[in-house]
Amino acid sequence: MTSEPNWRTSSYTSSDSCVEVADNDKRRVMIRDTKDRKRGVLGVRPAPWAAFVDHAKSL
Repeated sequence: MTSEPNWRTSSYTSSDSCVEVADNDKRRVMIRDTKDRKRGVLGVRPAPWAAFVDHAKSL
């Protein structure tokens, strides 16, 4: 059984101008727009998400 998404935003941005991420499901990381939460969710596998985050940190 999968628990409810634990949505969070980056501590580097304001809560109304970025994306929210839920990574408490081991099968996928979910991403949604903070300004329009009902619009939909993008789900990606954890390994590609980790690679994306590592790359973004290196910029």
